[in-house]
Amino acid sequence: CLAHPDRPPSPVNVTVTQLKANSATVSWDVPEGDVVIGYAILQQRQDGQMQRFIREVNTTNRACVLWDLAEDADYIIQVQSIGLYGESQASKRVHFRTLKETDRLPSNSSNQGDITMEGLDKDRQLQTGEIIIIVAVLLMWAVCLWAAVIALFCRQYDIIKDNDSNNNKEKTKPSSEHSTPERPSGGLLRSKKKSPSVNIIEVAPVWGCAWSQLPSRACRAWPC
Repeated sequence: CLAHPDRPPSPVNVTVTQLKANSATVSWDVPEGDVVIGYAILQQRQDGQMQRFIREVNTTNRACVLWDLAEDADYIIQVQSIGLYGESQASKRVHFRTLKETDRLPSNSSNQGDITMEGLDKDRQLQTGEIIIIVAVLLMWAVCLWAAVIALFCRQYDIIKDNDSNNNKEKTKPSSEHSTPERPSGGLLRSKKKSPSVNIIEVAPVWGCAWSQLPSRACRAWPC
């Protein structure tokens, strides 16, 4: 059976990362311009005790997590692209070794004709550094904020203190300022009390001129 000309090419840049005692992540690239609808992974132990075939379609994923791996064991994987008219040729064989439970970094191992991949914990180290930087920036920002708040509080306190001092000065002014104003000559302005005026009219006896005792003007108006 001849290969179909529209089958996709083999995946490239197959790598194994995030190595642990019981899992690992395999990723790959697909050449641009090719229609790929899935992938297939052949996973087997180097000693031949176990072989697994993983196949997934209707996906654009370019990575897959391998679970249930044996601790401190050697594995070989190959990846195929799945297109509309079939599968591609298998990629180059990639060899990796799982970690022990006590290991933190993957051990290096390689065989002739295989591609050896190393998984390092660089991502975790970068994340720790980023967290430290973020925490330092937040602390600096918090210190600046507290300093601004304290400065604003002190300023408002000074303003309130000055206002209270001015109010106390106004309350303690001498009472002479509110007393009766003085004349330009220095004397105090005092209201003059007018004494009531009383006009006394004497009444003459009947046998005399009753108006003789009136003032002259009245006598002129009324003849005696």
